[in-house]
Amino acid sequence: MPDRLIPHRLSPGDRLGVIAPSDPISPEFEARRAADQAVLEAMGFQVTYGKHIRAQTLGYAATPDEKADDCHAMFSDPHIKAVICAQGGDTANALLHCLDWSLIRTNPKIFIGISDITVLLNAIYHQTGLVTFHGSDLLWSFGNDLPPYEREEFSRVLIRAEKGDIPPNRARRTLRGGQASGTLLGGNLRCLLKLAGTPFWPDFTGAILFVEAYEITPKACHAAFAQLLQMGVFEQISGAVVGYIDGMQRDPLPPPHMEDILLEMTAGYHFPILKINEFGHNCPNTILPVGGQAKLNADQQTLAILTPCVQ
Repeated sequence: MPDRLIPHRLSPGDRLGVIAPSDPISPEFEARRAADQAVLEAMGFQVTYGKHIRAQTLGYAATPDEKADDCHAMFSDPHIKAVICAQGGDTANALLHCLDWSLIRTNPKIFIGISDITVLLNAIYHQTGLVTFHGSDLLWSFGNDLPPYEREEFSRVLIRAEKGDIPPNRARRTLRGGQASGTLLGGNLRCLLKLAGTPFWPDFTGAILFVEAYEITPKACHAAFAQLLQMGVFEQISGAVVGYIDGMQRDPLPPPHMEDILLEMTAGYHFPILKINEFGHNCPNTILPVGGQAKLNADQQTLAILTPCVQ
């Protein structure tokens, strides 16, 4: 993998580029999009949109080439200081073979998203070394008026370039004690597994795996973790963090929850596992650097970013 690249931090007045590499911004979201833009402008930013953010050329999304064109345009434009994804969806993996990795590597900048954007966060880091960011997207973060916790985390990580402990927002739970340090990799569990068997699957050696999910069932958790086990991921990682699990927590289900299933599926392994609630769907999100260096202390229920991930 190429050497790690750290993008430049944001400053008031910077221009942000919005792209839709998964689901488009469809007509029913236009009012929300306008409100999102107003939130970003109130924070002091300017907003530019990709040419194809509304395209449904395939009937459900833009073509991979159209999506890649928008991505390339944002990375190559020196006036764009960060690339924010509109939302998740299902088809972000379709444009991986269309991306110009050299262009991205030679124009490093903040790239941020969540859910299906997990595919791009991990693939970009793996292919280019550019640290990417799991967190606020346009429609479902800024579009929810950006909760105070998420607004502060956006500023703390991407503007002030702070490191250290991720502030808790809800209760945490130790599943397996211990400490670990390593590279943060992960995101949405279902979407991460779209990279399995491809050249874009990241190297989990010594990594801290972080996972969340949207409306997942215990059976689906079991199947996903069985796949990771069979791929040898649990033999490679140094620790694991489970985020807020929408569907299991928003409309509470009885156990087992994702963290319980992970603990059971990794019986015999010794890496620490911590359950936190600061990243995931339909909750206030911190900003997690994919490719950043972190320390997990499951005994003290802390997750810390060891070095600033913007400069």
